[in-house]
Amino acid sequence: MLYALARPLLFLLDPERAHELTLGLADAPLRLGLLRVPRAPGAPVQAMGLQFPNAVGLAAGLDKNAAHVDALSRLGFGFIEVGTVTPRPQAGNPRPRLFRLPKARALINRMGFNNVGLDVFMQNLSRASWRGVLGINIGKNADTPIERAADDYAACLERVYARASYVAVNVSSPNTKNLRDLQDNRNLDALLQRLAALREQLAQRHGRRVPLALKVAPDLHAVQVQGIADAVRRHGVDGVIATNTSLARDGVEGLPEATQAGGLSGAPIRARATATLAALAGALKGEATLIGVGGIQRGADAAAKLAAGASLVQLYTGLIYRGPGLVAECVASVRPSR
Repeated sequence: MLYALARPLLFLLDPERAHELTLGLADAPLRLGLLRVPRAPGAPVQAMGLQFPNAVGLAAGLDKNAAHVDALSRLGFGFIEVGTVTPRPQAGNPRPRLFRLPKARALINRMGFNNVGLDVFMQNLSRASWRGVLGINIGKNADTPIERAADDYAACLERVYARASYVAVNVSSPNTKNLRDLQDNRNLDALLQRLAALREQLAQRHGRRVPLALKVAPDLHAVQVQGIADAVRRHGVDGVIATNTSLARDGVEGLPEATQAGGLSGAPIRARATATLAALAGALKGEATLIGVGGIQRGADAAAKLAAGASLVQLYTGLIYRGPGLVAECVASVRPSR
């Protein structure tokens, strides 16, 4: 109810400024329990060798710098994913770079992995007291050539390994030049081979095996889906996050801001993202955990992701339009019947 009252005022602001303001203003009250949020019912899920309190998580991108983990943990998520973090800090693309399409309950962003870099990111995490299931989403710096991208991912994996419950390898943002080339067979095979080998070394060093999840685009054709599934299986990747934002503009044609460059998220990509999820489920046949993301605006949308093959789901754009109450609604919708 409180968010429903505040949203019209927030929507008067620039979207990125509203995002920063909301996190900043809510941080202390949420951490201290002063803001009442609908409680999500318990519904534990076992996936990727981890125990999740419930199947509904926060997608990467909302807390890029891991600066609000304790506050966000109060919203009832079963897990939180932070990032994307890159080895070195970078400003991302020029502003404005985030656009609302309210009539479609959608966003377009071309943020470009803006983040504080590994050093500050890990300092932020060191101050967080929450010890729930934490995913850390990693990427490459914009000025790192694609042929050296694996160096950036390896540097990130090594640094975040001790703190992460799982590590998400983001090869699908449309806002870093040529990044999606890493989804192609040869590039993906080389990247996952490097990370899988490094993961084995880190598992020996730290005494635990941290799951790896690959985040993919919704704009994949059937051959690409099969190639990704084969690479995931070959290199022992534990999960696939389906999906990132879309370059397509189906469902937003003619709306203000619809022609902005960047990735589209929210209700218009629901069907596309779920179709990609279902295709991956068919190709993987249960050999990796699937996390369904894209277009979840109500509990029924989350349930549809599970019906398509996901074990877990994540929210982001839906939170912008529905507020924190969406979390408990989705948990209730995906909770197994007793």
